[in-house]
Amino acid sequence: MFKISRMIDYGVVIMSQLAHTQREVMTAPEISGATGLPMPSVSKVLKSLGRSDIVNSHRGVHGGYSLARRPDDITLADIIETLEGPVALTACVDGSDDQCKVETLCPIRGGWEKVNFAIRNALEEVTLSELSTFSEFPLPKPVADDADKLAQQDTYKNTGVQ
Repeated sequence: MFKISRMIDYGVVIMSQLAHTQREVMTAPEISGATGLPMPSVSKVLKSLGRSDIVNSHRGVHGGYSLARRPDDITLADIIETLEGPVALTACVDGSDDQCKVETLCPIRGGWEKVNFAIRNALEEVTLSELSTFSEFPLPKPVADDADKLAQQDTYKNTGVQ
């Protein structure tokens, strides 16, 4: 079975959420809450995306993440290459990091290049905007800070609610 990795899948969902918020800065917990993805995975994907030219990472108290380009200008190929490197189906195609040990003996040497090229072109033709059109995300839930959580716990203790 030929399928994309979980990190690419999560990356597309995260990028779609950022596209949905229309240039707002979102924190990792907000993205996790809005998408239902596990926080550790969201953080890992955002760390990689934040080092790219498709997502801006904002530091500080009001920090978080936002798209660096319009959703129409970000392709599925951009997301995949940011998270996992060049699209390379086999070790013998251009852009592959692997080395084929039997390349000189292979009867289809170079034949995979045509398939790899077709898939890469297809991935470049699908934009984040097109991917995000079909699914509506709920608006992110506000993330309570530690002081709010402590205050809520004290309220529950004082009222006898567990």
